[in-house]
Amino acid sequence: MTVNANDLTLRPLTGREELDLFSQLPYVLNEELADDLSGGRRRPEWMWVALRGDRLLARAAWWSRSAGDPPLVLDVLDLDDSAPGSARLDIAVRLLRTAMAATLPHGSRPPEYSRFVPPDWRADAVRRQAVEDRMTVLERTGARLFVERLRLEWRPESPVPEPSGRLVFRPVRDSEELVAMMASVLDGTLDAHGRDDLTRMSAHEAAVRHYEDELARYTSPRDWWRVATLPHGEPVGFVIPARNSYHPVIAYLGVLPAHRGNGYLDDLLAEGTRILAAQHVPRIRAATDLGNIPMAHAFRRAGYRNFERAINMTWS
Repeated sequence: MTVNANDLTLRPLTGREELDLFSQLPYVLNEELADDLSGGRRRPEWMWVALRGDRLLARAAWWSRSAGDPPLVLDVLDLDDSAPGSARLDIAVRLLRTAMAATLPHGSRPPEYSRFVPPDWRADAVRRQAVEDRMTVLERTGARLFVERLRLEWRPESPVPEPSGRLVFRPVRDSEELVAMMASVLDGTLDAHGRDDLTRMSAHEAAVRHYEDELARYTSPRDWWRVATLPHGEPVGFVIPARNSYHPVIAYLGVLPAHRGNGYLDDLLAEGTRILAAQHVPRIRAATDLGNIPMAHAFRRAGYRNFERAINMTWS
């Protein structure tokens, strides 16, 4: 589908041979686009551009976890920041509306928007304007700010956290055990996505969906996954170290409600970090909501640094 209005052209890429055109606007994900296309996580028809002649004025793209899946997240939305303010916003809005209508199923709720931003993006006027311009474009299509997340990273130059000896760790027995614990930790969760899930489904349904849509898809060894217990065997929580399509990650960790307030987040995170560090990985990535203070503090105590943030927006 191509839309021409005045001298503006709105269209998807014709193929990966146009990747250089799409990458004319800078963003941290540019270096991953080629591999994502090869792996089926992106498709040319999901990657849209607004052109005036050969000049790229705006772009948008969706991503999925694996080939054959529908779009999961809108993770690229850029505009020419050197263009006049009102004009560049209008072009980006027109592009996004056109791309959404052509790419997404009619009447469906659009996938969430996520953008990586510097950790101090509000302190720099130029960076703040760029982030807020993109948020304004999303808002004009009906989206709203959902949550801001910390993106964290551990590197080998940091000490590997030592075990405290308070807990015993064992592998997860099976998916049923893990799903049951995932459902349990949703009780009182501070995670915005978990809280949102509970407005639309039961804790068990949310846990099953999270497990099937994400955790079950990891190809890294499941014997890395750990349940933490008290010395007599009572479970207190779990941690899921894994490797996604890009990095080793702490995919999930949680403390069961009856055992919160005892600092067990530190023990769980230390165990997950030790498991991945033993694989001699160059980095470990993790994320948590800006408002999840206990989790953020646990990551910092374990030697993780906040290297960027993520802005997440949703449509009602």
